[in-house]
Amino acid sequence: MNDLRIERARSAAQLADWRAVHNTIIPTAALSLDEVRERSGRNRLDVAYLGEVVVGCSTVRPPDEETLAATVIARTLPGFRGRGIGTALYERGLAHARTLSDEGVETVVLASNEEGLRYALARGFVEVERYVLPGDTVPFVTLHLS
Repeated sequence: MNDLRIERARSAAQLADWRAVHNTIIPTAALSLDEVRERSGRNRLDVAYLGEVVVGCSTVRPPDEETLAATVIARTLPGFRGRGIGTALYERGLAHARTLSDEGVETVVLASNEEGLRYALARGFVEVERYVLPGDTVPFVTLHLS
């Protein structure tokens, strides 16, 4: 996929593109642009493009007081899945996450995203927790990779 490029989301346009993908994949936890800006200050947010078309995004969260592992979340828009975009986002995020923690890596997938769960399990992640955000009905699944 020669025309795929993944960039760190820094500009207003890139943050808006990251937000659009996030909110499409995770409609139960839609974020405002202000929330995305705040997250970009503590997490690494990347956005993927095929040519000029936004096709995916990723988040790498450093370890914090709740988990010693770094967290990698890769998202690909439904019309672009199965082309290696998610793998490219995941591998880039995983490489960065491994510089942040020796305690493994976690990911979080919306339970209704069966493709995302299969993807994580196929790469050796193991489910460790399910939780529902206040006011939601669809759980998030936390998975760990040692």
